[in-house]
Amino acid sequence: MKATTAARPEPICGMNTWMPVPARILRVREENFNTRTFTLQFTDEAIRQMYGFLPGQFNMLYVPGVGEAAISISSDSEQHEHLDHTIRIVGSVTRAVAKLPPDSIVGLRGPFGTAWPLKEMEGKDIVIVAGGIGIAPLRPSIYWILNHRSLYKRVVLLYGCRTPEDRVFADELEQWDRDGSIQVLVTVDNATGDWSGPVGVVTNLMRRVKVNADRTVVLVCGPKILNRVAAWNFLQLHVPADHVYVSLERNMNCGFGRCGHCQLGPKFICKDGPVFNFAEIADIFTKEEM
Repeated sequence: MKATTAARPEPICGMNTWMPVPARILRVREENFNTRTFTLQFTDEAIRQMYGFLPGQFNMLYVPGVGEAAISISSDSEQHEHLDHTIRIVGSVTRAVAKLPPDSIVGLRGPFGTAWPLKEMEGKDIVIVAGGIGIAPLRPSIYWILNHRSLYKRVVLLYGCRTPEDRVFADELEQWDRDGSIQVLVTVDNATGDWSGPVGVVTNLMRRVKVNADRTVVLVCGPKILNRVAAWNFLQLHVPADHVYVSLERNMNCGFGRCGHCQLGPKFICKDGPVFNFAEIADIFTKEEM
């Protein structure tokens, strides 16, 4: 089983892949102290209806006069009226976006990159492992699974962050857990307030999940150390390497493999990723200098 890229949507920017398309900020939701979800809408209705993305893909978000940054799309891929981009405020572009009020205009290029293997996952158990803002690229896949729940077997979401206040999509995590369509386990590094849930790193939650190795597909997104440890832990549980998928972050400047900023060994994260089948990158994934 291998992630395919042949069915990826064509970028809305068409032949001129450097040209951003205008989008309006409809609303801003604060997730935690340094993370916000921006709901955007293309100003051109025709583009709005034409645009499509696959769960796991990203856009290049452009702020005039400042620059652009690669941001994962975090909304439902089956609705076309708006797009969510969940952004951690850490760099010049993201700080500039954070200062923009609703109704401001930004630019979008995309969608770019590979996607989660939703078709290949049908009929399988699915374990989703996310750390911090790593849940943002996975959120569209969760929406897809919930929208097509009968196509998948058991689904478990393991999510970890530093404190309860740092949870991203906290309301949805609780809602998904209450609904019972998927099993949701959340852990924090440091318990604060009235937190009564698990405390510790997210990979500790794996001990609570019984894995049928032959029929399980694993999706992982988070800090580099989480990606590595989670992938290797599932391999030790005899989940085949080609059933484990990780989404990687890298400094992506162009979105289509021309500038070289996101090169990882022979791969380019923006073009060959960000979603990789672990079997593709096992030989370079553990090298510290990469």
